[in-house]
Amino acid sequence: MEHFYTLQGEGCHSGKAAYFIRLGGCDVGCVWCDVKDSWDAAAHPIMTTEEIVGAATQQPGRTAVITGGEPAMHNLTALCHALHEAGFATHIETSGAHPLSGELDWVTLSPKKFKAPLDDLTDLADELKIVVFNKSDFEWAEHYAARVSPSCLLYLQPEWSKREIITPLIIEYIKQHPKWQLSLQTHKYINIP
Repeated sequence: MEHFYTLQGEGCHSGKAAYFIRLGGCDVGCVWCDVKDSWDAAAHPIMTTEEIVGAATQQPGRTAVITGGEPAMHNLTALCHALHEAGFATHIETSGAHPLSGELDWVTLSPKKFKAPLDDLTDLADELKIVVFNKSDFEWAEHYAARVSPSCLLYLQPEWSKREIITPLIIEYIKQHPKWQLSLQTHKYINIP
């Protein structure tokens, strides 16, 4: 769908330079998705692995974030291999609704109620990011926190359109449950891609 060099806006790697590779196609269909244009893979141009990696290598950063849509719908083996060959660390943000492929150095699991993640993917998560849309999402978050490995980082992130209402609730929740950390979409606050 698109590719660009920017600062990562969310989670553990927030503030770090990264080359984003946003793949078209998604069958999860979150009602609050902020990139709904990514859902139809056929609506976007096809690029070769060489073209994607060639564009990425024009930038000095060596972290590539594969996102979507739902990037795990695609076989990422060739892309991850080519990125590694070019010196990149490969990160992915996924709902976990599809099996992962390729050599991934960092897995951000962001499960969605619309299509639950596969059971075996919770063990692979380096970071669990729960988007909080309403109060019931705290229970949803705890369900997945109990399923990831003890070393997995735990983040609660307010859904952007409800951030004024949800952020104070998340702050209070984290104060009572300090295993969690706050993730904000800083790229939206400072208006970068």
